[in-house]
Amino acid sequence: MKIYIMTDMEGVSGVINNKDWCEPGGSYYEEGKELLTQEVNAAVEGFYAAGATEIHVVDGHGWGGVNHLLLDPRVSYIRYFLPKPYPFYLDSTYSAIAWVGQHAKAGTDYAHLPHTGSYDVLDCTINGLSVGEFGKVALCAAALGIPSIFGSGDEAFVEEARKLTGGIETVSVKQGKVPGSGDECETDAYRSRNLSAIHLHPAVARARIREGAEKALARFLRDPESFPLLKLAPPYRMITRYRKQGDSPARTLAADHPSDLIELMNEPGRPVDC
Repeated sequence: MKIYIMTDMEGVSGVINNKDWCEPGGSYYEEGKELLTQEVNAAVEGFYAAGATEIHVVDGHGWGGVNHLLLDPRVSYIRYFLPKPYPFYLDSTYSAIAWVGQHAKAGTDYAHLPHTGSYDVLDCTINGLSVGEFGKVALCAAALGIPSIFGSGDEAFVEEARKLTGGIETVSVKQGKVPGSGDECETDAYRSRNLSAIHLHPAVARARIREGAEKALARFLRDPESFPLLKLAPPYRMITRYRKQGDSPARTLAADHPSDLIELMNEPGRPVDC
């Protein structure tokens, strides 16, 4: 039972903002990495308790978010440097995929540090379905026949994941307190908009993540059909809308592929009129 864990930082309990906790040179960047790694280890404990035989952890945060020196020694660590990143070394040898430290997509109401790839993205849709970082990877996994079984992050992410992949087991570790989409904001204003949140104590968050991961894999082994795949039918079109920032106007890029959803994710896109 081989498990793939995708990670990010902004959905971790105790990670307060982007500048101080998620970026190199930030006052608490190393502490943020430690908090993420501890949540990953909690999920790893749960998965192994439920019957996992092999676990790979992908460092999915742009600048790097996992302190691999502190990782559970039973896992393998993956860091990607690819001209075409998707699907981040995910392949059909994995039995299931999970997320730890995930945040909600751009424009999400009551989310903490929401964005889609970067803070200049207003929204991304594939065949009309609005998706963030979670949704894109979940679609890649589904294209490979891999179910999404577990995810932890802020409450808004949890709601997003449940809506996209109905059977997924989730754990909320914090709750954003800022209402509204923020669609009116330019990039810099949006980056600093959704900072207020109520966080679980990290020890409590880790205990719930461990329990949730064990519960997810146990159910998957008992009833794999309870984790339906997120599917879209070809042909595929991805529309990404970007925010205005200073003298740079808002813009929209489109990408198309007749049959391959994963290749679509790697397309740079072309400008289109809205």
